[in-house]
Amino acid sequence: MSLETNIQTVKDFFAAIGRGDREAVLALVAEDIEWIIPGEDWPLAGTRHGHAGLADLLETASKSMETSTEPREFVAQGDRVLVVGFARGKIKATNKTFEDDWIFAITVRDGRLTNIREYVDTQALARAAQVDASGPA
Repeated sequence: MSLETNIQTVKDFFAAIGRGDREAVLALVAEDIEWIIPGEDWPLAGTRHGHAGLADLLETASKSMETSTEPREFVAQGDRVLVVGFARGKIKATNKTFEDDWIFAITVRDGRLTNIREYVDTQALARAAQVDASGPA
């Protein structure tokens, strides 16, 4: 696949995520997708595998946070696409907001995403997910 095709596939993936189109998201990822989100103390951290893992991640995300994600730059080399972006949102359980500059390192093979590794501000997300001793804000 060409670099332009790989970038377009990743753009289509983010567009599907943005409009909440889970069927389109699943159509753009490989059956054995691996999605890695580093960190602790927040619900999305961990490694998810396959369509079931991705569905679980999307469900957990929709239940635990409201977020708007803005991919700003796409850089491709070989089968890798790096996406530089920004997100802002709110953790529902705490009602705390966060802002997050991020990079996704995505591998695309045969027109499907096979691996996603997020490089996010885990500290900002964990802070927003943390319940204060006095209860949710």
